[in-house]
Amino acid sequence: MRTAFLTGLVALAIAGAAHAQANPNFIAGPPDWSATKAHADKAHQIAGDQWKAAADYFCTPGVPPNRITDPPIQPTKLFDNLYALADSGTTVYAITTPDGIILIDASYPQQTDKLLLPQMAQLGLDPAKVIFILVTHGHQDHYGGSTYFQQKYGTKVAVSSLDWDLMANNKPVEGHAPPKRDVEIQDGKAFTVSGVTFTPVLVPGHTPGSLAIIFPVKDNGKPHIAAIYGSAPLRADRLKPEGLVQEIGSWKKFAAVASRMKVDVELQNHPLFDNMPAKLQALAGRQPGQPNPFVVGAPSYARYTETVRECLRSQIARKGGQIPG
Repeated sequence: MRTAFLTGLVALAIAGAAHAQANPNFIAGPPDWSATKAHADKAHQIAGDQWKAAADYFCTPGVPPNRITDPPIQPTKLFDNLYALADSGTTVYAITTPDGIILIDASYPQQTDKLLLPQMAQLGLDPAKVIFILVTHGHQDHYGGSTYFQQKYGTKVAVSSLDWDLMANNKPVEGHAPPKRDVEIQDGKAFTVSGVTFTPVLVPGHTPGSLAIIFPVKDNGKPHIAAIYGSAPLRADRLKPEGLVQEIGSWKKFAAVASRMKVDVELQNHPLFDNMPAKLQALAGRQPGQPNPFVVGAPSYARYTETVRECLRSQIARKGGQIPG
């Protein structure tokens, strides 16, 4: 039975009080343009060339978010058992195991037949072998395709309890309903699926129950630790200061866990700010002995998370809010 593949899964509710939403009565003051510039400049200094795209994206107002019309990526094998699929704005990751396939996110429901399934076939991945889908947050561009797998193949779908609630209140779009409530993920409670251990970190902001996911990968047999931060504020300029403060707290919390676990592989479910197209191109032309472009190293990953936090501080100053440490 497929439930034999799942160990350490505990369906406990996440305490909502500890992660309460921002105070709706918060009143911001006038913009602090000197602080706005100072934090943006610091972000770019921390970023250097490697994370310049992230600094440009998060420090700049009005940048475009992901869209369903984003062009498809070339489905690619990134590591020994990790693959990237879907499109340039919303990416799905597939992990192969001896017992089946684990998906991290499942893209828009409208893209299941026309994009996700054909790309899986291109990589030789059998959709009938998808045993588990880990959804990073409860928006349809991430959980949309999971209903298909749950209904057709009995795939287990895992989401934080807060975002199960969010999804349950979402209206079906074009007849596409969310999956039925299944596995609930608990903040900080590691769980193992078919030999792969995932460490979830609750990072509210984009949604109440957004998750960052840390898990192991191998590159030609060499172990690495990968992370996907599933709550990136794609339109940070649209958030109120208190929402930006919450985002900074989530990034700070995640950065501490990532540092402790020595995360050295940067992945994104919305790869709009990490030069993923260039990395895929470099990977396609990679020669024996050359480094994997997705392996950035633990110190560099720490600079990436601090770059984002500095940009969020810049956005708070732009809106006249009080900047946290």
